[in-house]
Amino acid sequence: MTTRTQKTTRDLRWHNRADLLTRLYLGECTNRNDLASTSGLSAATISNVVSDLIADGLVGENGSQSSAGGRPRSLLRVLPDFGYVVGVDIAETAIRVGLFDWTLEPIAEEVRSVATAQVPPQKVADQILSEIAAVTARVGITPAGLLGVGVGVPGAGGAVIHAPTLGWSAVPLAGLLRDGLGFAPEVDNGAMALGQAEVWRGAARGSERAVTLLLGIGAGGALSMAAGPGGRARSFTLEWGHTVVDLDGPTCRCGARGCLETYIGAEAILARYAATRGSTPFATEGVVEQLTELVDRAVQHREPAARTVLDTTAGYLGAGISNLINLVAPDRVIISGWAGALLCQALLPAIRLIARRHALPYLFELARIEPGELGHTSGTLGAATLPVARLLADGGRRGPG
Repeated sequence: MTTRTQKTTRDLRWHNRADLLTRLYLGECTNRNDLASTSGLSAATISNVVSDLIADGLVGENGSQSSAGGRPRSLLRVLPDFGYVVGVDIAETAIRVGLFDWTLEPIAEEVRSVATAQVPPQKVADQILSEIAAVTARVGITPAGLLGVGVGVPGAGGAVIHAPTLGWSAVPLAGLLRDGLGFAPEVDNGAMALGQAEVWRGAARGSERAVTLLLGIGAGGALSMAAGPGGRARSFTLEWGHTVVDLDGPTCRCGARGCLETYIGAEAILARYAATRGSTPFATEGVVEQLTELVDRAVQHREPAARTVLDTTAGYLGAGISNLINLVAPDRVIISGWAGALLCQALLPAIRLIARRHALPYLFELARIEPGELGHTSGTLGAATLPVARLLADGGRRGPG
């Protein structure tokens, strides 16, 4: 009985610690009074937990603020120098590895252009380990000194990876990385991780139900729904790019015909341009560079063929977003990813107009369609939220995996 009571007390202490640390980390609270009023915990419990967090280097005092009729309140902040995390973004054309402090401020990045679908998984894992070693060396630590590593993949994450776009089936990526890291990384769907990052640090902050769309060569998505105290969100993968919009359409990489991805993915847009009367060869190579050039031709030079192709793309994007609005009633739709950022520059007003035309009016009025705010680090930043989420759930206990 004594052992069970001790375990229950210890578990409750760590639960309270995880709860309060998460509130501070996500900016829900800035002082002990806020923590008490939002968590329902006693002032004594708040004081004990905060003292522990300060002693462990997770939280520090950050000045004070005046209060009505009382003593100034000490402000609290999460300390960035508690440690570092790494986010790995495995895309179709590149592997990106970003080093962040644990508050997700970027420190360093390594990018290796590689057609990952044509490279054996073991070589992909070796490349990831090499890039992690490079970014951690910049701050004078080894990979073993990290708080954790997150890996975003274009498929289903977990112990084994199923990523049809990479040609991967039941690939034990976490196991391939474990020996080189000394611990197991957190591996999950890249769009889901990006959705979590947009809720924490990007355009979906404060939303109750947000959809984040990841546009690149393919098209993925995530649904983030507020759950629990303070509106903390849980994110779920949406295979939005594989919703069928034309039964007789082009064959998708997933094997089906007419998937939305075959109309709005970067390679599909470029192929449609090449087949359009009046198109001309690109001066650049690479899908990123060519889509950038296509947008420039349409926006800056008003080339008719480029404009026609982008107008068609806006139609499919707007219709696809209207379907999401009708299905899940989000209050925010975030268009992210490198291709999403380019397309928003040229097409955002048209996308909104078409989505309004096809969505149910009362649901559209609830939704804001916005570009992502995380910039070129969005993929690695999203992946980096994975070890941070685990660390917060563990109350800041050091030691990854």
